[in-house]
Amino acid sequence: MAEFIKIYNENPDPRKIEKVVSVLQKGGLVIYPTDTVYGLGCDITNTKALERIAKIKNVKLEKANFSFICNDLSHLSDFVKQIETSTYKILKRALPGPYTFILPGSNSLPKVFKKRKTVGIRVPDNAIAKALVVALGNPIVSTSIHDEDEILEYTTDPELIFEKWQNLVDVVIDGGYGDNHASTVIDLTTQEPTVIREGKGSLDIL
Repeated sequence: MAEFIKIYNENPDPRKIEKVVSVLQKGGLVIYPTDTVYGLGCDITNTKALERIAKIKNVKLEKANFSFICNDLSHLSDFVKQIETSTYKILKRALPGPYTFILPGSNSLPKVFKKRKTVGIRVPDNAIAKALVVALGNPIVSTSIHDEDEILEYTTDPELIFEKWQNLVDVVIDGGYGDNHASTVIDLTTQEPTVIREGKGSLDIL
């Protein structure tokens, strides 16, 4: 059964962050808050953990549309091919923020993602998510927590999330109520930026 850990976004407790990171390092799955909806994540370098998430989401790992949660744009060169100045300017304007950007994947992607031509990059404006990535030392691979409710697409109450997911994951972080709007997804691999999904993030950044 998962552990339920309360962490405050205004000032995340370093000891609690370390506790969650040690779970990630051992291949654990963690549900954590972002600046949009709650996410389900694991260490990008742990193939077994990635396979667990793919199984939960009922998708093939190599075809899964997971996002890479980064602390800032410094991780980009690890996973993304050289990008144009105009693209970089959009990223600088938008991040950190409620956006997922589709970018051309590089040859240095983790083994399970090697065949991917593109990757989704997120730098959420959330202190807990950022603290986890910083303490882990590399990105978290993440996917949104969906709800079966026909009206609410995403569960916003961490206690309800814990009730539902406690037997599937290792840690659920209570970082307060989440948002019910997912990130805006923008494809930057095309000639002109293409909006794949309009979510919480404004399109004024384009």
